[in-house]
Amino acid sequence: MKTLITLLFSLALSSFLFAQDSEKAQISNLIDNWHNAASKADQKAYFDFIAEDGIYIGTDETEIWTKQQFFEWSKPYFDKGKAWSFTAISRNIYLSEDRVLAWFDELLYSGRTKLRGSGVLQKGDDGWKLKHYVLSLPVPNDKFKEVVDIIKKEQNKKIEVEE
Repeated sequence: MKTLITLLFSLALSSFLFAQDSEKAQISNLIDNWHNAASKADQKAYFDFIAEDGIYIGTDETEIWTKQQFFEWSKPYFDKGKAWSFTAISRNIYLSEDRVLAWFDELLYSGRTKLRGSGVLQKGDDGWKLKHYVLSLPVPNDKFKEVVDIIKKEQNKKIEVEE
């Protein structure tokens, strides 16, 4: 009897883990398609994946956009037929217990350098939608002070202009 219970538990756990892996694979594919839409300058597909109340945070301190603001900012790039191209090098995906929320982090290649992305997705009646995305530029630890000094100089220039 103990063996039967152990076997049933193992089967249930395996089934749960397989379903979770399958869901993560689906999410990863959706994120890849999202990045691919930008590289193909398919603005409709790109923005259809972002939730109506979604937020996109870019690498510049001023880039905290609603979906509509990001759409308007990016429109000239998409209209020219050349937006941006990010390819995932690695990605970690995590799911809430009820499998309605997912969050992820990814290392990307932009064609020139590596970037870091992280986001939150929510599953609704129309599938998974991106609620929040942050794009960042990883800075090597041994270059951090140098980069901070460069940013500080730029910020000081802006302060002088404003005064």
